[in-house]
This record gives sequence, C-alpha cells and structure tokens, in this order.
Amino acid sequence: MRRKVIFRGTALPLALLLPQLAVTAVFFLWPAGVAVYQSVLQQDAWGLRTEFVGLRNFADVLADPGWRDAAWNTAVFSTAVAALAMGTALALAVQADKSIRGARAYRTLLIWPYAVAPAVAAVLWLFIFHPSIGLVGRALNSAGIPWDTRLDGDQAMALVILAAAWKQVSYNFIFFLAGLQAIPKSVLEAAAIDGARPVRRFWTVVFPLLSPTTFFLLVVNLVYAFFDTFGTIHALTGGGPGNATETLIYRAYVEGVQNTNLGSAAAQSVILMLLVVALTMVQFRFIERRVHY
Repeated sequence: MRRKVIFRGTALPLALLLPQLAVTAVFFLWPAGVAVYQSVLQQDAWGLRTEFVGLRNFADVLADPGWRDAAWNTAVFSTAVAALAMGTALALAVQADKSIRGARAYRTLLIWPYAVAPAVAAVLWLFIFHPSIGLVGRALNSAGIPWDTRLDGDQAMALVILAAAWKQVSYNFIFFLAGLQAIPKSVLEAAAIDGARPVRRFWTVVFPLLSPTTFFLLVVNLVYAFFDTFGTIHALTGGGPGNATETLIYRAYVEGVQNTNLGSAAAQSVILMLLVVALTMVQFRFIERRVHY
C-alpha cells in the first residue's frame, strides 16, 4: 500500500524547497535583476562614473544595424540547429529502437557526444573542416570546391550550425528513444494488421504519440541555440568572418567584455531574455494545441 505523506505545518515543506529556491535566486533571479538594473545605466569601463539614462540603451541597440544583423543570424542559426539536431536524433532513435545486434552499444555511443564541452566540439569540427589541415576541408579544395570558413560567411555559418547541432543530437536522442520505447507495441501491431506500411505507421501512429516529447525538445533546443552555443561560436569562428556568425548572445559578449559598454550589453541581454520568453509563450500558445497527451 502507498503511504501518503501529510505535512502538519509549512516549516518542513519550505525547508525542503529552500535549496532549490536558493539556487534559483542566486543563479537566475539575481543576475536577471542586475542585468535589468544595468540596462538603464551608462557606466565607464572602470565603473567609477554611473549615469541613469532610462531607455536610451534600448533605443540605441534597436537602432543599431549590427544588432539587427545579429538578430537575423540568430533566427537562421537557431532554426537550423533545432531542425537539424531534432531530425537527426529522431532518425537515429528510430534505428536504435529496432531489435538489432549490438543495439545497446550503439545507444551508448550515440549518447557520448553530449558529454563533450562546447569548445572541444568546436575544435573537433574545426580540425575536420580546416581548409589546410582538415580532412574534409582539404578534400573539398582538392576537388575544386573553394572552402575556407575564414573568408566565406555562409560556409562559416554552416559549420557552426553543424557543430552546435551535433553537440545537441545526443540529448534529443535520449528523449526520443525513451518516447519510442514507451509506445505500446500492440498499437503498432494493430496498425500493421490494418495494412499500414512502416512509413505510414510512423507518421500516423508513432509521430503523433511522440508529440509531447517533440514539443518539449523544440522548446529546449531553441533555448539551447539562443544561449548555450556561445562557446561553440567563440572557439570556432569568433563571430566572423565579418560578423557573419555573430548571434545575439555573442554580440552581447562583444559589447560588454571587449567594448566594455556594460549598459548596452545589459540592454541586449534583457532584450534577448524577453525574446526567448515571448518565443516560448508563442510555442505554448499555438504549437501545444497540436500535441496529443
């Protein structure tokens, strides 16, 4: 029999929640509050002089053509990373879910890349596609296909998309595989008896049942592409060439750390946070309607 725990007061529940609340306050609420506070100030590089400027930092950021280019780069980058990482992970999960010899070893190997640090993943892809020493880069140039991510912005963007998506495939693979294993085999057998071929069974039975997992991963992957890809971009291209791979999170770093314009960097961080919150709300408002729980 299951025993139900009943708290006689509020002291113990609050004490149990206190560690999580403390982590949230220290690592989320406090930095967000500081960013909002600094976004309405103008400071020198040493923090010796501070001036309240209101919304001027936000107006300057939105009027900056470089920031708008970074916003477009972020839209292209995040969409491509989420689509590539989720599509590849779903295809691998479908194959790994089959009853084949060595399936457990394949699943373990597919999970390993998630443990690789973003900077390390960037270096791995850099060595593969380097125009001089990279295996693929040298092969492309030898075949008469000009390849140099240091000069071509489109090639650099494709490379950072590949590196960032590869880093996230393992995370998506774990959830898709768990979702596939949770689907009752009787449902698939019934569809097969009705004459549905494997492709039709996937799109009419399997994928709709995976919609909660897919929706969750869509939100997570977009947040990952917006925030957690800084290390990959910094180690791979440094935002270049010519700011072709500069995203919003990387531009905030450049403005705050390299240009020491803390007010502008804080304003960019607040705008980015609001954009991600708004995007998440839109997903829950419109996309979740198509999810079948």
